[in-house]
Amino acid sequence: MDEMDLMKNLRDVPSPGPEAYDRARTALQAAMGEPVATVVRPKRWFSWPKVGVAAVGAAAVAAAVVMGTSGGSVPAGPSGVAPQAVEAPLVKLASAVKAAGTQPGDASVIVNTKFGLDNKPDLYYTLYTDKGEQFTGDSAKTLVDAVAKGHAEPATPYDGKVMAAARLAANGDVDKARIAMITASGNALGIGLSPAEADKAWAAAQGETAEMFRKIGKPVPAPKPRPTGKDLENLINNHLWSSAQHALFANAADAEVRAGVLKLYATIPDMIVGKTNVDGQAVLTLTAPPAILGGGADVLVINADNGLPIREEITSAESSQRWVVNYKAFRVTLADVAAGKI
Repeated sequence: MDEMDLMKNLRDVPSPGPEAYDRARTALQAAMGEPVATVVRPKRWFSWPKVGVAAVGAAAVAAAVVMGTSGGSVPAGPSGVAPQAVEAPLVKLASAVKAAGTQPGDASVIVNTKFGLDNKPDLYYTLYTDKGEQFTGDSAKTLVDAVAKGHAEPATPYDGKVMAAARLAANGDVDKARIAMITASGNALGIGLSPAEADKAWAAAQGETAEMFRKIGKPVPAPKPRPTGKDLENLINNHLWSSAQHALFANAADAEVRAGVLKLYATIPDMIVGKTNVDGQAVLTLTAPPAILGGGADVLVINADNGLPIREEITSAESSQRWVVNYKAFRVTLADVAAGKI
């Protein structure tokens, strides 16, 4: 079953609510035989568009000037720790982002623009305050209304964990931050646990996955043995890629969060960082290793000067379908947004 078909089915499930959307986003992990841990993420990540409008596309990626892998030469082991290449381009960019600091304001807004079959843009706004509250809307007006009426959506524990992990990386403890980001959604992989504890955690996560499939009326997959070796390394880096993306897409305009995410991306072995131009601006293309995505593809395009996300292109491993989202992130003052200034 394609991960996006799973996503559509989950939208019709009344329970467990936001958790269902996260399970759709992490179905790439399930395709690799991993039980999906419980994570609460907002539904904004899952209204993927069809390709063809404002897409980076394979041509842009192919045209990129490859700058090399971003991480160290030694893969991450069961501890989740991987060495960091000091001279990696992402590390340099992270340092520049951190040094520049966060622009004035008390909240960050990120707008994602998706395109459906009719080629009309579908907008989704997320405002993440420095105090950890979230406001959402499908237009500037609905976002303004939500802020003016105080209709905040409390940030989930998962949100807090990925933000804290990103900030920890930005401030220097990358190894500890890496483990925190990998385990933000739970520790089904047993990082840092004894073999017996790791087996127990794995079994519990498989039970959650089985329940999720039962809720949507799909056959429950056969239990899988706990991964080891390269399979474990791939899943560790899958968790890192996914959770760091969540932090970036929720709070990209916060320089500390953005710098931390870039540093953490720099620890993923075999991730290719390319350099090209999109829409007249210099960009870096971050191509995740297909092995950590179950054979699928995920290319994140960021501004080469400030690290802000511009576009993401995801290709399904099973159907080869492609989804593209454009991003714009900026700082705001909550009071200004409530007054209609955005």
